Amino acid sequence: MSIRTSLWIAAGLAMAPAIALGLARFAYALLLPSMRTDLAWSYTDAGAMNTANALGYLVGALIASQAATRFGAKRAFLAGLLLTAATLLASGLTASFTWLIILRVIAGITGAVAFVIGAAFTVAAVPRNKPASIPLAMGVYLGGGGLGIVISALVVPPLLALAGWRGGWIILGAVSFLGAVVALPALRRIQAPAPRPQGDGQKGWSLRFLLPVVVSYGLFGAGYIAYMTFIVAYLRSRGLDAFDISVFWACLGTASLIAAFLWSPLLARFKAGWGLVAALGIVTTGALLPVVFDGKTAAFFSAWLFGGSFLAVVAAVTSFAGKAVKPHALTAVIAALTVSFGLGQCIGPVLSGAISDGPHGVQTGLLLSAGILLIGAIVAIFQREPTLN
Repeated sequence: MSIRTSLWIAAGLAMAPAIALGLARFAYALLLPSMRTDLAWSYTDAGAMNTANALGYLVGALIASQAATRFGAKRAFLAGLLLTAATLLASGLTASFTWLIILRVIAGITGAVAFVIGAAFTVAAVPRNKPASIPLAMGVYLGGGGLGIVISALVVPPLLALAGWRGGWIILGAVSFLGAVVALPALRRIQAPAPRPQGDGQKGWSLRFLLPVVVSYGLFGAGYIAYMTFIVAYLRSRGLDAFDISVFWACLGTASLIAAFLWSPLLARFKAGWGLVAALGIVTTGALLPVVFDGKTAAFFSAWLFGGSFLAVVAAVTSFAGKAVKPHALTAVIAALTVSFGLGQCIGPVLSGAISDGPHGVQTGLLLSAGILLIGAIVAIFQREPTLN
């Protein structure tokens, strides 16, 4: 399979992060201010919604490999996309806190299954004799998350004025169903990662070797999701209006799309954990800017820096896994990394939300987010380069 074909497949499979991340998770930040006002939520309540989604994502990561084996990787991938779309649609049909929590959990489970399998498909589509192309393929795949952010920035804010947050959820569900259809041609073309060779008793990867990346990825999960959950509410509290928020969110999504092509050659050159260190360093800077400096300029710079690097963290981790593990272990190791990421995401929103309900407000929760991201960058320094895959 040529590199061009691999990238075409990655672009189609990118509907998984577009739906699971861009629409099902990140777009919640756009709906949150309206939901908090209408439903009288505290920041802790608001954070609990994304913690529920993260808990589901953790469960989905744990079962993704088994689901791919039992039902077939392609069926599990498509089912994950369709079920995620259905939960978004259903979220616009209820105001019950309990039902919204349940739907967020389900969206997390199904989204994680699709994301993990899609990431394994993307790495497997790259010829084994061209590992330097893995970061580019993963950048294209993860660019789907940025596409989802841009789409939500275009469709959600106008609907809030016309149909409220319920209309926002319904349109997100409809767009997600369309995205599942777009993924079908690539899904038909891809081949599942090769199974473990007969007589090979090794699982193909070592948790001990990958431990710095695993821990760093978990810290990233805790830090970045707090920013993505509360940054819109924070900016609204600092005087930015609906138009400013739309521009901010569109900048963040556009930056993550462009970054797929800017980061890929850099990640191909970085050794050991230094690609992860670089990406996390810029994410941390982006998270700090709107807290340290006031005004629209700082907010928009934050959007470009954070948006241009947070998906690069995922690309750095997945690309490193592609170099460090055997082909048959890709789905399992990506699932294991996503479990760590999911654990961080479970902790981040509710911890940041609880702190944001304190006397110093959401600004303190965002500072905590940046601190956790910085620790993740420090941990990644200790990751060694794999000697042989």
